[in-house]
Amino acid sequence: MHLFYSTTIQHNRVLLDEEESRHAISVLRLKADDNFQVTDGCGSLFHCRVEEITKKNVVGQILETEKSSVAQNLLHIAIAPTKNTDRLEWFLEKSCEFGVGKITPIICERSERKDVRIDRLNKVLVAAMKQSLHLWLPELSEPLPLKKLLAESDSAEKYIAHCVPGNKQQFFDAVSPDQPTLILIGPEGDFSPNEIQLAIEQKFKPVSLGNSRLRTETAGIAAAHIFAIRSEKK
Repeated sequence: MHLFYSTTIQHNRVLLDEEESRHAISVLRLKADDNFQVTDGCGSLFHCRVEEITKKNVVGQILETEKSSVAQNLLHIAIAPTKNTDRLEWFLEKSCEFGVGKITPIICERSERKDVRIDRLNKVLVAAMKQSLHLWLPELSEPLPLKKLLAESDSAEKYIAHCVPGNKQQFFDAVSPDQPTLILIGPEGDFSPNEIQLAIEQKFKPVSLGNSRLRTETAGIAAAHIFAIRSEKK
């Protein structure tokens, strides 16, 4: 099954944008009366039939609508963007495959990159959602300074994964997958001691993602995987 993505859905019709339509027509060779499937990224699956093909768009008639039997993932990963953009995009792709609910790039004292292209990163997430046949598109927030995120966070469960030795619980043992959860993943040089202290003062619990020292993007994927496993076992 090939899954398309569209947010233009009204009056029992679906409109694919120019990029999605180009793929439908030029690559998949869809033609009038062919069936195809669309998600809105909000948990709905639309079974459609091609009603009209224009120069730039495909219009589909909705034949049936299904709602996902799986609720949106409650994990929010706040992660420092990597210096190499490809590694950040790899994290987005894989964490989306694991079903993460929300991602926020955070700017830390030791951040190597402080700007990201949200439009480009959203395209990565859309492609990963379609490839993995998920019906929920992760929410991607604009970059935030870490201190601002710490002050504004209202998640029920809050964790910070860092590499400084000390009393830390395993994230696998600590996490409650039925609760809104935020985990902080730092830059290559880790969070500064001051940032760790500020997080703890804001009720963030220090956690470990395992015995290995992980790259930023690997740590983010590990957190997404652990949360997904715990969600399946609840």
